[in-house]
Amino acid sequence: MSRFFSDKFNGLTPYVPGEQPKNREYIKLNTNESPFPPCEGVIRALNRDERSKLNLYSDPSASALVEAISSVYGVRAENIAVGNGSDEILAFIFNAFCDQKKGMAFPDITYGFYPVFASMFGVAHRVIPLDKDFKIRIEDYKDIKDNVIIANPNAQTGILLEKGDVEALILQDRSRLVVIDEAYMDFAGTSAVELTKKYDNVIAVQTFSKSRSLAGARVGFAIAECNLINDINTMKYSFNPYNINRLSIIAGREAMLDTDYMKSCVQKVIENREYTKGALEAIGFRVLDSRANFLLAESDTVSGRELYNKLKERGILVRYLGDRRIENFVRITVGNREQMDALIAAVKEILCECERKE
Repeated sequence: MSRFFSDKFNGLTPYVPGEQPKNREYIKLNTNESPFPPCEGVIRALNRDERSKLNLYSDPSASALVEAISSVYGVRAENIAVGNGSDEILAFIFNAFCDQKKGMAFPDITYGFYPVFASMFGVAHRVIPLDKDFKIRIEDYKDIKDNVIIANPNAQTGILLEKGDVEALILQDRSRLVVIDEAYMDFAGTSAVELTKKYDNVIAVQTFSKSRSLAGARVGFAIAECNLINDINTMKYSFNPYNINRLSIIAGREAMLDTDYMKSCVQKVIENREYTKGALEAIGFRVLDSRANFLLAESDTVSGRELYNKLKERGILVRYLGDRRIENFVRITVGNREQMDALIAAVKEILCECERKE
């Protein structure tokens, strides 16, 4: 770091994004993107005259996008905030609602940005261990006065906390905020959006990066009681009012409205997830019960790090996270059937190599 870097960031360890290699072509199963292209409406919209207006600022309210979200989720525009990916929304939430007096609590195995945001914004935080089966126990949060954030399904395990448990978490203490980060919810179950209509201490956060095939467009949103949304927008307008560009607003609108395409892609991912889970279990892997668009898997035959390296040598990228409790696991994004068959074949080959060495 330079001699000008502020001392307040001395302990800051940045988030490490998944590899985006440029040296060769890979089967890319490491960053939980969709294996499918955006819907046709997105392609058509981006081919129209909006590109010729890039000399002009985008609509800071992103009204076309907000209206689409409003119509699909049955909430008013005043209950929606949009951001440059859900990461920006989460950053606004940490900055708006937390400090050294009112911190944030989250599980020990979860989305890696939570501790980074806590450190960056000077937020006191508590880390609550998952149970031995890598599940969230809501009773562990009942006496916590800090705000709470959970990824649901969980960002590294894919395990779902059922809606009834989410509601119980909200009701444990109405004086604290509960943030439900639902990046993978379209692959799983019932969103907390309906709970935002009942309670004023919950925020549901979603992204267009997974089920809506727009990871490269960087679009996310939050749904909550209007005063919470006003607070989030205060952060936005104090930082970057034009936070979503013109093309992403239009792409997001079309992707949101084409729910049939989204659901068809989601169903294919779910089918490929269960197919791959079964194939890995058949060759001795332990695979957690993911309800997301990825699988967390481990083998007694090969370590997580070695499996990651050997797959990369064969042109297949998965994610090795290396966190203490899951250091023997790799996280595998669910792709199309051809990609998953290639992964399974490569894993079988690697296991045979390891067994011959023993």
